[in-house]
Amino acid sequence: MTRTYDDIIHLPHHVSTTHPHMAVSDRAAQFSPFAALTGYDAAIKETARLTDERVAIDEYMKDVLNNKLRIILDRIKEHTQIAITYFQPDEKKNGGSYVTTSGTVKKINEYERIVVMTDDTEIPIDEISSIDGNIFENM
Repeated sequence: MTRTYDDIIHLPHHVSTTHPHMAVSDRAAQFSPFAALTGYDAAIKETARLTDERVAIDEYMKDVLNNKLRIILDRIKEHTQIAITYFQPDEKKNGGSYVTTSGTVKKINEYERIVVMTDDTEIPIDEISSIDGNIFENM
């Protein structure tokens, strides 16, 4: 009884004379996994990313914030340090996040309703949820 590959099992390994030998790293690349769903991982991560809901501010808190902005405007040349927490809407999905910026106020643009910090950060007045600083200790 003859075994199946007895006629070729002892032949030397074939080396092509027309095609160059493939490097091991190139050969391994042939068998790398195929990414059929490109962008799927990014979409899953974006969906899983958490955002905060905007908290509605009552009239009393709006008055407090307006008084603090008036105090800042009156004493803007003193360059006192303050911290402003405001809601920053997310560009890709509903919600957003609350951001706290510390520094000094460069100007308050009442027409455009923005606070401009000395580092040129622009904060919409309608998105501000709190303002803190030593300037308000007497309140």
